[in-house]
Amino acid sequence: MKIHKIQIVMVMVLSVMFFSPLFASESYEEYLQAKSEDTQWFRDAKFGLFIHWGPVSLKGTEIGWSRGGERRGTGGKGEIPVEVYDNLYKEFNPVKFDAKEWVAVAKAAGMKYLVFTSKHHDGFSMFDTKLSEYKISNSPFKRNVVAELADACHEAGIHLGFYYSPVDWYHLDYRTDTHQRYIEFMHGQVRELCTQYGKLDIMWFDGLGGTSEDWNSPPMFKMIRTLQPGILINNRAGLPADYDTPEQRVGRFQNDRMWESCITICHQWAWKPGDQMKTLRECLDILVRSVGGDGNLLFNVGPMPNGEIEPRQVERLKEMGRWLQQYGESVYGTRGGPFKPDAWGASAFKENIIYLHIFEWEEGETIHFPPIDKKIISHNVLTGGQAKVEQSEQGVRVTLPASDQAEFDTIIALKLNGSASDIPPQTLKLYQSLSSNKKAECSNIYQKNDWAFGPAKAFDDDLSTRWAADSGVSAAWIAVDMEKEESFNQIVLRESFDRIQLFELHWKDGDAWKTFYEGKTIGEKLTVNFDPVTARFVRLTILKAIDGPTIREFQIFSRK
Repeated sequence: MKIHKIQIVMVMVLSVMFFSPLFASESYEEYLQAKSEDTQWFRDAKFGLFIHWGPVSLKGTEIGWSRGGERRGTGGKGEIPVEVYDNLYKEFNPVKFDAKEWVAVAKAAGMKYLVFTSKHHDGFSMFDTKLSEYKISNSPFKRNVVAELADACHEAGIHLGFYYSPVDWYHLDYRTDTHQRYIEFMHGQVRELCTQYGKLDIMWFDGLGGTSEDWNSPPMFKMIRTLQPGILINNRAGLPADYDTPEQRVGRFQNDRMWESCITICHQWAWKPGDQMKTLRECLDILVRSVGGDGNLLFNVGPMPNGEIEPRQVERLKEMGRWLQQYGESVYGTRGGPFKPDAWGASAFKENIIYLHIFEWEEGETIHFPPIDKKIISHNVLTGGQAKVEQSEQGVRVTLPASDQAEFDTIIALKLNGSASDIPPQTLKLYQSLSSNKKAECSNIYQKNDWAFGPAKAFDDDLSTRWAADSGVSAAWIAVDMEKEESFNQIVLRESFDRIQLFELHWKDGDAWKTFYEGKTIGEKLTVNFDPVTARFVRLTILKAIDGPTIREFQIFSRK
């Protein structure tokens, strides 16, 4: 009897050990993050191609999100009836799809890796999975897109990543009482992706805020890293994993953990006819600021329903590639800093060279940088011309004639007498806005997410953040309280997505708002000069926008 009791106790102890969260987390610890030696290629690569594609391209609406029907765990409803959306694959026959051509476009753009949507939130698999009939190989096209892309990437020396959505609004077991059956399905599909397509460099999850428990992520990570040694995993499966992924914005300066901004070349992730495309200047601005913040850029295109990437998007990517052919030394293999990105531009360094990417000059031909504890022994203007660089205890003064300044990004290399990695990151502010970090209000916030898109984001002097209104909003306002009356004669507005078509600027006189400026478009940057106004409250009133307006910065200045 005593022996029997001891055995029972031993079983109970072992059960607690093996099935407790603490023990489980310890047993998976070595699989939760990649080894440092496996991350260097990613840090050096800087630039990758994101591709969102599926049968929804036939409709030109957003992938996943335009699907009608229940969105378990998320809420909301798309505009395409579920019975229509879920049957689009029966008409999907992209006969002009050429994986090698897609990869050639990525290489021509200067991209070093490619991430493709193997399955989005709509549950459609773009590979020949054995676990579902809702897949590309059951379409009229029949071919395995993932397999062909994998082969093309391996042949061209492009690092390969698969986007996989743990969220699945099509699967009957997803977020129901039988969710465990969905987890088994999901893990099974991830296993297929890790075993059937050769070397895989990135697994890019998109769990929409789901927890590690929602996806049973620790054992899944163990499986992934066991099957694909050296693979990198992003932070969207309920665990921090290897790197952060700010979406539709350039991430903040962060040099203690890898990050990658995922941003669209147009507005929509999936292809949309006539979608507004970013200018070359906007594209390069995003890339340089990402690099200067010590991050990467995963730049998205959505191929057309015939399988081709839209020609104008291809040309824009090739324009970026031509720029990188000239100035890639200031991008690839660098680390961000030591001067943090801001309105003036960004910087990056490699060994003993600092690359200054100057977008805006302080006094027409001059810009001042904070002091550094390394001596500048030489300098070179990569974009052409002769600069004057003066170093003192007060800082570094760079002067370049306006005739030698590049239209967008003047790049100057500073060679030091030691490694730039020893220089601590520093902030450079060209001007101090009177509205900086002041109390703000607005009429609408995107999905009521004040933390991410609240009005304060337009007054934080941070180009990586923005105030945003809900999709479909065509009129809105945002106002600031400067806490006391200030005299000012200039306002600088920076918009994302170029949606505003008519606006007014107001100051508050008692209870009445008075107009002091009327305008149409804002765009990437609009500087408004006017006769001095003295006021405490200032408001931007958007009278007409083609979609929910979004403002990166609303700065108020008193200029001499």
